[in-house]
Amino acid sequence: MSKRHLRHGLSGLLLLILVGLLAWSANRPAHAPAHAPAETPAEPQTGVEVPVPANESAVEQIPLESLAELGDQPLARRTLDIQSWQTAEGAKVLFVQAPELPMFDLRLTFAAGSSQDGDTPGLALLTNAMLNEGVEGRDVTAIAEGFEGLGAEFGNGSYRDMAVASLRSLSEPGKRGAALELFGQVVGHPTFPEDSLQRIKNQLMASFELQKQNPGKLASLELFKQLYGDHPYGSPSEGTPASIPGISREQLQAFHARAYAAGNAVIALVGDLSREEAQAIAAQVSGSLPKGEALPTTPAPAAPEPGVHAIEFPSSQTHLLLAQLGIERGDPDYAALYLGNQILGGGGFGTRLMEEVREKRGLTYGIYSGFSPMRSNGPFMISLQTRADLAQGSLELVQRLVREFLADGPTQAELERSKREIAGSFPLSTASNADIVGQLGSIGFYDLPLTYLEDFMQQVQEVTVEQVREAMNKHLEADGFVIVTAGPSVEQKELPPPSDQPIEQPSGVPEH
Repeated sequence: MSKRHLRHGLSGLLLLILVGLLAWSANRPAHAPAHAPAETPAEPQTGVEVPVPANESAVEQIPLESLAELGDQPLARRTLDIQSWQTAEGAKVLFVQAPELPMFDLRLTFAAGSSQDGDTPGLALLTNAMLNEGVEGRDVTAIAEGFEGLGAEFGNGSYRDMAVASLRSLSEPGKRGAALELFGQVVGHPTFPEDSLQRIKNQLMASFELQKQNPGKLASLELFKQLYGDHPYGSPSEGTPASIPGISREQLQAFHARAYAAGNAVIALVGDLSREEAQAIAAQVSGSLPKGEALPTTPAPAAPEPGVHAIEFPSSQTHLLLAQLGIERGDPDYAALYLGNQILGGGGFGTRLMEEVREKRGLTYGIYSGFSPMRSNGPFMISLQTRADLAQGSLELVQRLVREFLADGPTQAELERSKREIAGSFPLSTASNADIVGQLGSIGFYDLPLTYLEDFMQQVQEVTVEQVREAMNKHLEADGFVIVTAGPSVEQKELPPPSDQPIEQPSGVPEH
């Protein structure tokens, strides 16, 4: 991205933040919610510090409550009235009216991720990256200036399952109409200019060279290759040094025509719009897309062969990745698996893995586990990096901890604590319009019920210790891990004994 484009993007974002803060200040209730709004993971948080009032009497008038007084009362959260319909061209629409701010968020989600690359790795990513590089009569700079001049923001991204394109705009009809017209051109009628294509190819080729110096990235690429083999999830989303140079403008046009078709799209809308306005917007956006049907869903992968795959890399630390095939999105065991993983290694400090590997032995700065449900079986993964001479012992410790957890399951105290933490953080999932539009996109893309968020919380609160243990054992095997290590071959040492105060902390800052 050029400095000019970055400046345009930052200027537009600052303008939107200012407008949002002014509107929030004018409509702020006397008692603010317990949790401040947060953006979705795809859109980083923007923290704003609220100044302390100069008038001390104003401070004294604000009633304060202690956390103890809250007890077990559920935290306040937004109740979503999700409305859904289908456009004439076949796009699925999900809409939530949110009149609090004079803005709206629009997100298109297409089944156009790298799982649709076929024999051309990187095709989906290049197509998505090129959307805003040119339309009839405008180059990439003119497009960026067009959105900036309207106080609007365009976003895009490509992943394994999906590709997205998003718009944030003021809901005032004049600004809204112009922003939607430009958005429709960018997503529906990109011209894929040759000069931009070559520039992005060059950037990707440079990134491949950088990957050679990144042991974590090398380990991740090898892990997906070993876990999925010839399955579409096994190919690198960004393509390969062999595939990228040969991708042509005509291939991008052909992929766009079939993968960005209205019948392959989910339209999520949240903001200061009436149902009639939302219907008109959805119809306009849907009509601007190519005509076509939904693409076939991703096939199920074959079970991989467990084993260890070592990548030799000169470093003081070794990256360790352990993975198994996990679950599809919408699996009925997801609530129990989510709870189990939060206790095992997905909940940060206080989890079994963090307590035993970091806190008691000082082997790593952090160790994390997680299910990544996708259209087909996404991975369950555990990741950490540790001193190279302690890598084998650390790996064996992690395997033992997983085996013990599968055998015994969580304790009742661990389960109750995890339930409280999930209930406490759940309001953040719908705290902002950006959060909500992301949730709607996922609900629509994975064909989940409109009541999915409430259903999930209900299921979480009803899960028992035995259900967690059964679900974890149903989907994971203690000896079923595909393991990839990236680090040097050095003489291994015994692990230090567990202690409340580890004698030796991890050496140096974690490598990336």
